Amino acid sequence: MFVYADNAATTSVSKAALDAMMPYLTELYGNPSSLYAFAQKATEAVANARKTVAELINAEPREIYFTSGGSEADNQAIVSAALAGKRKGKMHLISTKFEHHAVLHSLNRLQKDGFEVTLLDVHEDGVVRLEDVEAAIREDTALVTIMFANNEIGTVQPITEIGALCRSKGIPFHTDAVQAAGHMPIDVKAMNIDMLSMSGHKFHAPKGVGVLYAKRNMPLFNIIEGGAQERGKRAGTENVAGIVALAAALKESCENMEPNAAKMIAMRDKLFAELSKIPHSKINGSLEHHVPGTVNMCFEGIEGESLLLMLDSYGICASSGSACTSGSLDPSHVLLSLGLPHEVAHGSLRLSIGEYNNMDEIDHIIETVPKVVQYLRNMSPVWDELEKGERPHLI
Repeated sequence: MFVYADNAATTSVSKAALDAMMPYLTELYGNPSSLYAFAQKATEAVANARKTVAELINAEPREIYFTSGGSEADNQAIVSAALAGKRKGKMHLISTKFEHHAVLHSLNRLQKDGFEVTLLDVHEDGVVRLEDVEAAIREDTALVTIMFANNEIGTVQPITEIGALCRSKGIPFHTDAVQAAGHMPIDVKAMNIDMLSMSGHKFHAPKGVGVLYAKRNMPLFNIIEGGAQERGKRAGTENVAGIVALAAALKESCENMEPNAAKMIAMRDKLFAELSKIPHSKINGSLEHHVPGTVNMCFEGIEGESLLLMLDSYGICASSGSACTSGSLDPSHVLLSLGLPHEVAHGSLRLSIGEYNNMDEIDHIIETVPKVVQYLRNMSPVWDELEKGERPHLI
């Protein structure tokens, strides 16, 4: 049996998205910047997509900017807020230790330019505390950027409360909502969000298209120069087919969010219940504040890479963390931020379930993972030492 359980890395393109984009890859291929009538059909399609996305997150169409994905949106939001703050003498930025690297690397770059960055702890449950955010805010704070839902462990942050705090202090608030968009309700006005990033391929649109929401009057600085597209804030010929597909996929996901979430939660909870029966295993992150489909666990005495390769031989696609850092041999920075020791963080498994999965696939995972874990432990000298009492169990 083949089981795709890595939907946090990417999703398949839905029929709705594919049907929406195909005309703009074939007969309606005009450049939206051209003036003739044929090209204006593409211009109209982008405008309609912008309106659709805006409505789905309770924004205005002029507050929606299409990008190449979540990483670009994160970069532009963070750099823009930092540069706007610098003009006012504000050189302090606040984030968390377990952000996506698109955020952390942007902050690192700004540190080299003289900005000061405070990275908040997220505690053992993977949830940042509002009081920690408030304590970190200073007179010279230019931005607070905290992700909506973590891409590895699936914990959801108190976005509305953080947004309200930042609004009361007059500090711009950005959230990386790549793992939340299409899966959880988002209302940028009710949640006091000034900027938000999303990526189409996380909710069944194609790769290479994303969104930056920036509240009206939020200053945006270009990180891509060239043309006057996206109201002069993002140069480059628009990915019309991708933009149209993103809007269609997001609309479908939002319209079916409640039944999809119920289905995924049932599968997720069954995985947690059964896989946690494996001795010396640990669930990572709060189950109270959690996205519907993500399961992250650690199994002591094994290496995550070996686990993934063996699961692949059983037809199961999974990951040990973010797909963006899959080439790294270091343990997940997300798991380390929870206080897990390196030895435990190395044995991580992330299963991210989507609405296209079913219970038969979940049963296959439940049947397979314990066998693979035990097989790897039987070969592990570390596990042998743990079982003999020569070193203490950490889980």
